[in-house]
Amino acid sequence: MNVKRRTQAERSEHTSSALLAAARRLFAKRSYGSVGTEEIVREAGVTRGALYHHFEGKEGLFLAVYEEIEGELTQAIAEKALAQEDPWEQLRTGVEMWLDACREPEVQQIALIDAPAVLGWERWREIGARYGLGVIKLGLQNAMDAGQIGARPIDPLAHMLLGALDEGGLLLARAEHPDSTRQAIAANIQAMLEGLRPR
Repeated sequence: MNVKRRTQAERSEHTSSALLAAARRLFAKRSYGSVGTEEIVREAGVTRGALYHHFEGKEGLFLAVYEEIEGELTQAIAEKALAQEDPWEQLRTGVEMWLDACREPEVQQIALIDAPAVLGWERWREIGARYGLGVIKLGLQNAMDAGQIGARPIDPLAHMLLGALDEGGLLLARAEHPDSTRQAIAANIQAMLEGLRPR
């Protein structure tokens, strides 16, 4: 009996993973609006009923794809940035990694172009904050503890930095000249952080 349950759970996990992988490829290549549910299930090798069973439709699947990307990005940035010994380098590394990620076609199309439109601005910001805000707070707190940033309330500051990073990412995703735009965004965020140093 236990073996049967495990097998069903494994089949369910396989179906869910296949749908996520197929949708992620298709959404990244052609955008949410131009991909139909039939194409997704065909690419995943599952039935239409499986899509609705696991994700309640195309928008639910898109939400899961977006959250998967946010989770992967947050983990990668946290691991590399917070591994730096110098708290200032933690902040700088985190900013650079985020801007590099915003140059990736998958992140641009799914997380920065489609997600605000498909999920709505408020939900998009709430999900972004749920994943990234904790890392930003930790980086800022480490810099404050080291005396590299003047002591101030952490929550408003973290939200403002998250907003700057999000806006920078949105600008970069639509930039006509991505190289110069990325340099300008990085320089401006760095200048904002420099302004937090104790005088």
